[in-house]
Amino acid sequence: MKIIDKYILKKFLTTYVFVVLVILAVICAIDYSEKSDDFIKHSLGFKEIVVDYYFNFVMHLIGLITPLMVFIATVFVTSRMAGRTEIIAMLSGGMSYLRLFLPYMIGATVIAIFSFYLSGWVVPRANKKRIAFESAYIKKPFSFDERNVHSKIDSNTYVYLQSYNNNTFNGRKFTIERIENRKLVEKFSAENITWDTLKQTWHVDDYKIHTFFAEREIIRTGKDMDTLMGLLPKDFESKYRYNETLTLPEIDEYIAEQKARGTALELGIYWVEKYQRYASPFAIIILTIMGIVVSSKKTRQGTSFNIALGFVLAFVFILFVVVARSLGQSGTLDPRVGAWIPNIIFGVVAIYLYWRAPK
Repeated sequence: MKIIDKYILKKFLTTYVFVVLVILAVICAIDYSEKSDDFIKHSLGFKEIVVDYYFNFVMHLIGLITPLMVFIATVFVTSRMAGRTEIIAMLSGGMSYLRLFLPYMIGATVIAIFSFYLSGWVVPRANKKRIAFESAYIKKPFSFDERNVHSKIDSNTYVYLQSYNNNTFNGRKFTIERIENRKLVEKFSAENITWDTLKQTWHVDDYKIHTFFAEREIIRTGKDMDTLMGLLPKDFESKYRYNETLTLPEIDEYIAEQKARGTALELGIYWVEKYQRYASPFAIIILTIMGIVVSSKKTRQGTSFNIALGFVLAFVFILFVVVARSLGQSGTLDPRVGAWIPNIIFGVVAIYLYWRAPK
């Protein structure tokens, strides 16, 4: 690596860190002003606010804003160099326009790898703590209020609950049916079911077990019993931003589990979350290329024009990501398309701008 490469790389990385720190400070200040009343109401101390919440909130923000901050850093550094005619001097000295991209690509690749590891493993763990904090102190307490709940716990087993209380772990009018070859072969019903936190089993009261044969039915009854049935209290817990709390392996496990239960049609948000985490590092590379191309030419308007243009393009990119993500989650678009289409569109734009750029 030549001295000029080290010079550009150092400026690029330090500017990225500076921009991220500034944005984090602004967002955290705004967030604190909005939540300070909740902190006071619950008498939260330094540890709860800073360590339990804001440390994890910052990790979440870093994963969220990194592609755009890389783009802004690229535009800022390249515009400054173009404004001081440093780029013209490099090109006049025999450096090719494509060679100019090398230090940026090294820096962007390092950030992309770091970002992928963060979004795949570190940020989800931080989000577990952040969302748990928000659920405990910011949001209203969750109450499972659905009635007449129908669920599928595997390809042949169906569950029904008239109601469930997630605070007492108690359900009313419980039924579980097993189907084979489109015929009902067994039906288990109970007036009440309660999760035993010590035994980690369900305790059922006043139960009946119907077993169906070709020409007869056997009915067994009982007062109470402990059993496992492929259903857990976590199935009735809040799913508030649950997709953000899963690591990449956990997302795969959750999707496989839900597909086995026959709920694959409701998994759009998890598919998009998975594919977007893979797409984000490539977005960093694409936005870096675009940032170089749009800001490497010296303009009469100066550096401020290129920076303003960078913010406009960043806003357009955010708009594409939000719309595509929403369409992917709703099933209007294939989740892979929803996650990757902003990269594809901006990748094509970056190639076109590079082709048109004066070299």
